[in-house]
Amino acid sequence: MSLKEKIIAESKRLGIDKIGFASAEPFTYLEESLREQKAKGHTSGFEHPVIEERIYPERTFENPQTIIAIALAYPTKIKEKVPRDEKRGMFARASWGIDYHDVLRDRLDKLIAFIQAQAASMEAAEDWRFAPQVDTGELVDVAAAQRAGLGFVGRNGLLITEEFGSFVYLGEIVTNITLAPDEEVPFGCGECTRCITACPTKALLGDGRMNAQRCLSYQTQTKGMMPEEYRKKMHNVIYGCDICQLVCPYNRGKDFHFHAEMEPEVETVYPKLKPMLSLSNKDFKVQFGHLSGSWRGKKPLQRNAIIALANVGDRSALPDIWRCATEDVRPVIRGTAYWAIGQLGVKEPALWLARLQECQSLDPEEEAQQELGPAIARLQAVLDKQAP
Repeated sequence: MSLKEKIIAESKRLGIDKIGFASAEPFTYLEESLREQKAKGHTSGFEHPVIEERIYPERTFENPQTIIAIALAYPTKIKEKVPRDEKRGMFARASWGIDYHDVLRDRLDKLIAFIQAQAASMEAAEDWRFAPQVDTGELVDVAAAQRAGLGFVGRNGLLITEEFGSFVYLGEIVTNITLAPDEEVPFGCGECTRCITACPTKALLGDGRMNAQRCLSYQTQTKGMMPEEYRKKMHNVIYGCDICQLVCPYNRGKDFHFHAEMEPEVETVYPKLKPMLSLSNKDFKVQFGHLSGSWRGKKPLQRNAIIALANVGDRSALPDIWRCATEDVRPVIRGTAYWAIGQLGVKEPALWLARLQECQSLDPEEEAQQELGPAIARLQAVLDKQAP
């Protein structure tokens, strides 16, 4: 067996669902697009900041020859029944189970250890070097995976594989070992534009790029006030967004349960919303700390839980939301609570109008105050309609 064949065989033994090999030549075709996206303000800010390092592997790795790309398929359906006891939120599927960064790094490290073990019987192998990365590195993961033949980049910007659709996590290893490259997979979306049509915020640009600032997944990860135009569109999903994947024909019927670490727990990925508003830091780490969706901390998820409670019309949550409005030290949480009270308080407009008016003289933060005016106006309009 060649070294490449040995690596492929070992990848299967390690539970890597798909592997491919690409040259480490520069991704020059990406440069114009990446610069244009940055100039237009379409980037999220979570990307690697140096465009040249995203395009030229040699900027961060001496003498790169090969990129070994891997994919692991993740579940799309939960085995447990989701209780209907009270209103719950939802994490997008890419945040189910243990943080995928940890799962992929484990597989990449084990694969590197295997390759290094082959060095004993091969000349010049003592000079082999490896740089693993999982979506926080320099390379554009989908571009590396496409070049390595794992799939093609769809109109939604995600890698679409033949076997698993786009429900895959991606990682890669840059190495100075020369290995035969695989063939790229041709673009397979044809004339289909279902993802573009379905995107509720029109974030997808139609050519595999997006305005990341408009993506609901991005909006659920920000730490400031969520712009009002996105709040109702997220419904009860408190982290991420699956819409462009769920409508994709390549994903129809796809649901794989190959990896125990990726199995979701219902109380974690479909959490009760009201208890989230009063979670301590310790409880947050226990319940959500192992998820990739916890990486931005507690505040964005609590903000999103308040929005979700308003979206699902849970008026029983008003006392909990009122506590956030009056007791929470974070202006973003108070401001979001004011907005939610304006949405949920319409059945008792006089009561909640008076309470919000009281907050106008008590809340010192402009960020929170900006939400009070529209919420008060909404409740006042309801009262005015009820007036004889």
